[in-house]
Amino acid sequence: MQKLRLVFAGTPAAAVPSLERLAGGEHDVLAVVTRPAAPQGRKRVMTPSPVAVAAERLGIPVIEAARLDATATERLRELEPDLGVIVAYGGLVREPLLSSPVHGWINLHFSQLPAWRGAAPVQHALIAGDAETGASVFQLVPELDAGDVFAMRSQAIGPDDTAGSLLETLAVEGADLLAEVVDGIAEGSAASTPQTGAASFAPKLGIDDARLDWAAPASTVHSRFRGVTPEPGAWTTVDDQRLKVIDLADAADGESLPPGRLALVGRRLLVGTATHPLELRRVQPAGRTAMAAADWWRGSGRADVVAR
Repeated sequence: MQKLRLVFAGTPAAAVPSLERLAGGEHDVLAVVTRPAAPQGRKRVMTPSPVAVAAERLGIPVIEAARLDATATERLRELEPDLGVIVAYGGLVREPLLSSPVHGWINLHFSQLPAWRGAAPVQHALIAGDAETGASVFQLVPELDAGDVFAMRSQAIGPDDTAGSLLETLAVEGADLLAEVVDGIAEGSAASTPQTGAASFAPKLGIDDARLDWAAPASTVHSRFRGVTPEPGAWTTVDDQRLKVIDLADAADGESLPPGRLALVGRRLLVGTATHPLELRRVQPAGRTAMAAADWWRGSGRADVVAR
């Protein structure tokens, strides 16, 4: 098997297993491209990306770039890589960089392409109520997530999976899939096939996408909660104050409540929807720390409150 010279582009924690898997394999990872350090937390501390931290630990040179501009392109081309690998970098690879490596670029994407092309495939799969998702490794082309697919793996979506938990699973499974494709390219045995079927799209989610609509059926509300957890973070309003919803569970056995109506039933804080209620388990009021939803309710001193 030929030993390939690789460059890797990625940013979030979901890309770290792939970097670790490739760095521990037979090939040389020459450099890692990642987005620059960004302010994190309430104190807005400048924090390097998870991929940058992992690369430093692995002893791999890091190139911080908000986008793959002329400067970043030239630095990567000087390395003369055989293959570029991208996992959730957060930017586009354009010409001349796209065709610069001998074997071009391959991308690990967290969906079964052509389903959910775009920046937030796992989130949109959950919001849509899909029964399964997966991971795909494909040849990068100028059109968004449209290249021929080398390998694909399916993953059932559990009833309590959130975007965070599901992405953790797919990140590990996808890293193995990616490594297999890289080895196949090195051996000359990798074969790709065109995507088939209708494409769906998964644009990046904003804070407005994370607002829960209690007038919708319980399954729809719960699916959106799961899809926007932990980011951008589900929320609602109570008395015109934003309330972050950290944990929300089905409560089909609960008594019917009008949409948005909150009621403490035993030890459970229920909220009404268009169908059956859901249970608010953990919340975070504005300017405060996260707490058990029932404790927040008791401390509010209210007996008749509607979430909107």
